[in-house]
Amino acid sequence: MNERDGFEERLREARARRGLDTPRPGRGAPPSGPWGVGFRAGVEVVAALGVGVFLGIMLDRWLGTWPWLFLLFFVLGGAAGVLNVYRLFNPRRGAGR
Repeated sequence: MNERDGFEERLREARARRGLDTPRPGRGAPPSGPWGVGFRAGVEVVAALGVGVFLGIMLDRWLGTWPWLFLLFFVLGGAAGVLNVYRLFNPRRGAGR
């Protein structure tokens, strides 16, 4: 059995030297590369704007205040999208700060 354990260890070392055992980013991992970051930034802005517009339209219909709540939530959604992109490019360094 010792021969097999030695082989497994040498195989692991050789794969690590060649870079074959590098961990792949899993689900929920931050995007890598410029295309991934750009796509995520765009999705963040569009999603925040979409939610703001939807909430504004629904509240305006319910309360009969067209177009004031729509405009307010459009601006709030845009601000939320910009804040999300800011957080994407400037992540928190630690929980204590």
